[in-house]
Amino acid sequence: MGCAALSATLATPAQAQLRITITDPTLSPMPFAVPTFVARNAAAADLSEDITRVISADLSNTGLFREISKDSHVARITSFDAPIQFSDWKAINTQALITGSVLVESDGRVVVQFRLFDVVSEQPLGEGLQFVGTQEAWRRMAHKVADAAYSRITGEGPYFDSRVVFVSEQGPKDARLKRLAVMDYDGANVQYLTSSDSIVLAPRFSPRGDKIIYTGYESGFPKVTLIDVATLQKQTVGGVDQNMSFAPRFSPDGGRVVYSAEVAGNTDLYVLDINSGATTRLTTAPSIETAPSFSPDGTRIVFESDRSGAPQLYIMPAGGGEGSRISFGDGRYGTPVWSPRNDYIAFTKQNAGRFHIGVMRTDGSEERLLTGAFLDEGPTWAPNGRVVMFTRETAGANGAPALYTVDITGRNLQRAATPAAASDPSWGPLLP
Repeated sequence: MGCAALSATLATPAQAQLRITITDPTLSPMPFAVPTFVARNAAAADLSEDITRVISADLSNTGLFREISKDSHVARITSFDAPIQFSDWKAINTQALITGSVLVESDGRVVVQFRLFDVVSEQPLGEGLQFVGTQEAWRRMAHKVADAAYSRITGEGPYFDSRVVFVSEQGPKDARLKRLAVMDYDGANVQYLTSSDSIVLAPRFSPRGDKIIYTGYESGFPKVTLIDVATLQKQTVGGVDQNMSFAPRFSPDGGRVVYSAEVAGNTDLYVLDINSGATTRLTTAPSIETAPSFSPDGTRIVFESDRSGAPQLYIMPAGGGEGSRISFGDGRYGTPVWSPRNDYIAFTKQNAGRFHIGVMRTDGSEERLLTGAFLDEGPTWAPNGRVVMFTRETAGANGAPALYTVDITGRNLQRAATPAAASDPSWGPLLP
């Protein structure tokens, strides 16, 4: 799956005017055109169609962009180096234009080139880029093109070239078989990491995306388990001699794991140093402390506790301590996760018989509910901190979980593609 960027200049010309502000509540999708990338040889014909299709889907599915149908195109791009006839694109109200080419070299490598234009100002938006990779990596190159276009227009970080780990579920509602699976962010390239012989819960990617920590029941009791994505080797970590350990999550540097463990009937938070194996207890309250998540700089932890009588959200120093409550609305709060941008905490909220995915500032202010349904839970952030994925389960005997995404304004709720019922997503980092 290798994919190398031979040119990665992202400088934006001062005269470019094209810009979307994601947090603008009055935002209308920007019309864009992406003519089928020019196939520079016969071997590239099918790939150029496929790559163009994925780029279009990436941008359209954000809800920020609206593709202009190819049937409406006045101009036809037949050469990557030909001058752009901007009047033809203005005639169909195009604002952003993406052009590109695909070449399959004699050794089988694929070369993808692209340019982005602001049609209104008739100027390029940033420098052209070129990506080179294997034919198996064509989707990654398409995601990289879309990421570059998205970032230049929005000013936000990219997120298309990333993966999600989740629990794939099959079978009846009262006897589901569960196994860990990894997929591209858009549901492609599904890979199964475990069998369905035992229950698996709450998988979480490491910061580098090479390992996954999860709650496994191989021993009959929940134990924090680490699995290597490449080799599929597993090991139990932390709480080996304790009754139950669960809800693990990596520190931002990947060197520690914070988790919950039940010891002598009390559930507290612990942190494990992966290299030394040393375990430190972080909380000592008689209440239940669980669902910990590090801040991006690793100095603080947000967690769920029922010490006030009902589950609420608290923040404490990463070394442990009392913690300060940050959630004060009606209902029960849980599964907090810190945004990679350090501006929000996403959470699950249960109130008045409905479940919601919400976000709040890290001091608890500006609480905003993004969704509401029979059962929404377990948010996870995209690498750029602007999109949240979560589990939504339908009611009834035939109800099943599925993965959904929504942006931080609550717009653009979409079901994510999975081959079967799915739950417990964790969005990994951008791929290297």
